[in-house]
Amino acid sequence: MSSTWTLSELQTGLRTAGYVSAPHIDMALFLALALQKPILVEGPVGVGKTELAKAAAKLLGSRLIRLQCYEGLDESHALYEWNYQKQLLRLQSDSLRGATWSETERDIFSREYLLPRPLLSAITSPTRVVLLIDEVDRADEEFEAFLLELLGELQVTIPELGTLRAEHSPLVLLTSNRARELSEALRRRCLHLPMELPDSSRELEILRLRVPELDEQLRLQAAKFVANLRAMALQRSPSLAESVDWCRALAALGARELDRAIAKDTLGLLVKLREDREKAARAVEKLPRKADTP
Repeated sequence: MSSTWTLSELQTGLRTAGYVSAPHIDMALFLALALQKPILVEGPVGVGKTELAKAAAKLLGSRLIRLQCYEGLDESHALYEWNYQKQLLRLQSDSLRGATWSETERDIFSREYLLPRPLLSAITSPTRVVLLIDEVDRADEEFEAFLLELLGELQVTIPELGTLRAEHSPLVLLTSNRARELSEALRRRCLHLPMELPDSSRELEILRLRVPELDEQLRLQAAKFVANLRAMALQRSPSLAESVDWCRALAALGARELDRAIAKDTLGLLVKLREDREKAARAVEKLPRKADTP
């Protein structure tokens, strides 16, 4: 899957797909397409890692296949498993008609009896897809090692069927919240894309795009308030996703300005720890009181 996109086309396309990008993000996506390499997108929760995969799929006109990683994830949930019920029915049927085991074995371990999971679906797709391997740092190291063949060769091996190679190279994005250190072998196979919380100007752009119904003055006030919370060294600072959700809540409430009352009532969308709420209350107290209705 060589890239037919120019860098400027990618920048415009991502914006059209609803994603406010940045130069280093555009470059990583361009190189991933041109070199047919996976991207390891690494950063804290809620900075837009998963949204990048969704926007890339929309940009390319491709289906998004997502594998959500978790502790204990194994091949049967990520790659494939056999349709045991269907195999059993075939065994019973062949037994009744006196078929030999060699005849039955050849059939029940064919593609017809295979249940593809996300990784195999991406490899065998008849069209190009975007494969999102989400939160790979939550999976065990053994699963990470299993991914190396897929990422390095864009192929998987099934003992009964042999090696299956990708007909159309998928665009692969792996995300990590840095819950644990990933192996050097995995990093070597990927382009590395670090993502952090956006600066104030980019966050405002994102809020304009994602919450266009919000009054511009209130949007500026909200962005400033969130920036103040992040500067307070909370145990868990508000993420970009939480900032967007909060602005959607302000719009849903019909707010026209940010005052103490509405900030206090909606603070749970931004601050999720009791210890942080006590600190955040100081930022709320700096806001103006609600104006009296004339």
